[in-house]
Amino acid sequence: ADFDAKKKRKVAEIYQALNSDPIDVATLRRMAISEGGLLTDEIRCKVWPKLLSVNTDDLPPLPAGKELREDNKDYQQVLLDVRRSLRRFPPGMPDDQREGLQEELIDIILHVLKRNPQLHYYQGYHDIVVTFLLVVGDRLATALVEKLSTHHLRDFMDPTMDNTKHILNYLMPIIDQVNPEVHDFMQSAEVGTIFALSWLITWFGHVLSDFRHVVRLYDFFLACHPLMPIYFAAVIVLHREQEVLDCECDMASVHHLLSQIPQDLPYESLISKAGDLFVQFPPSELAKEAAQAAQAERTAASTFKDFELASVQQRPDTVLRQRFRERLRGEERTKSILTKPRTNRFVKLAVMGLTVALGAAALAVVKSALEWAPKFELQIFP
Repeated sequence: ADFDAKKKRKVAEIYQALNSDPIDVATLRRMAISEGGLLTDEIRCKVWPKLLSVNTDDLPPLPAGKELREDNKDYQQVLLDVRRSLRRFPPGMPDDQREGLQEELIDIILHVLKRNPQLHYYQGYHDIVVTFLLVVGDRLATALVEKLSTHHLRDFMDPTMDNTKHILNYLMPIIDQVNPEVHDFMQSAEVGTIFALSWLITWFGHVLSDFRHVVRLYDFFLACHPLMPIYFAAVIVLHREQEVLDCECDMASVHHLLSQIPQDLPYESLISKAGDLFVQFPPSELAKEAAQAAQAERTAASTFKDFELASVQQRPDTVLRQRFRERLRGEERTKSILTKPRTNRFVKLAVMGLTVALGAAALAVVKSALEWAPKFELQIFP
């Protein structure tokens, strides 16, 4: 009964914020973040547009699907992804209803892409769009998704993955601030951050099987800074500290463990923890370490290119040995420069990891999988 009373109070507060003039967006944000989020889809239909400052009074009519589909360069890929999205619809939904929604899903995506030629479709985008479609219906979903795509999701929709990688580079510095032991373990295992890619670019829609948890997270993310999903990813890893530390310290084992997301996470406490971390360690403070991580990533990627180059040439051994010697010399220099204040440990570990990367092609491939996204689609999106 106590819970019901709390819920009633919260609903009343949300409606009061919606009805005040001007609308009290600050309160709506607070409600979306605090325990239970926005509670019902009916409320989400009213509050989500306010969080994204979308005017619901003059929503543009949706164009007819046929015009959109003719000569659209993304149509085939969108069609494939949407066909594969069966598990994102409520179990037990009649086939014809689901098929109707899948058609709407294709239209929304193509509509947004057509109106914003600067945006590039990526695999996983449909996981975000379907969440909006199921909660608010097609017309409103189109307006919200368009706003989201030009703001929160903008970095994922660039022609290259550079900005997405940049966001992933915040993951390790956040973990480092909270739990250096987990951070160092992950660095030693050279697991990288690819395991969190599908979490980030689908706002966890692709990996969580319970729709209620997905929309609860969307309440949270819509009310927060666009980098909040990466803080939430860090909090999931930190929550699994024991499992991580008990794991074999090698890339394959740690990557496998982390990419299987547990479905019974304590969402409310993780959400409040992510919020706390954001306040304690805002992105501006982590930017320097994220940039250093990026530096290291770039080096790993170039190592992989060396590796490819060497394998096409006649005498790979000599090329590799020569590069390896140059790298060792460079590394000696780097080691003498880098003594061990906290921030430098990052760079140092990354540099040390390079020698290993040369010896192990597989490692380099996963490290630079983002450079080679097409080859890796299957692993990233099972």
